[in-house]
Amino acid sequence: MSNPFLNEDLIVKALKTVYDPEIPVDIYELGLIYNIIIHEDGRVKIEMTLTAPNCPEAQTLPQTVKERVEQLEGVTSAEVEIVWNPRWNPDMMSEEAKLQIGYF
Repeated sequence: MSNPFLNEDLIVKALKTVYDPEIPVDIYELGLIYNIIIHEDGRVKIEMTLTAPNCPEAQTLPQTVKERVEQLEGVTSAEVEIVWNPRWNPDMMSEEAKLQIGYF
């Protein structure tokens, strides 16, 4: 049974509570989230990347994303897949994030 209130905006709101510990910007505004897939049965798949392959948060950041999304009403499970294509670069940040860290 699907939850009519479970949508991408709700998931994005949850993702915006997860911050990269090295950059004071949430992972969504950083451009680390590549895809959000919501299945009718409440399963959610997040495709994301990291700022660098050797990122010290490579283990904890995806787990935090999984936990935040699974806390949402209607989510039955969350899967987080780390992808490296396309490779992240600072141009992927939102304008808000660029302003916040002075990337101009």
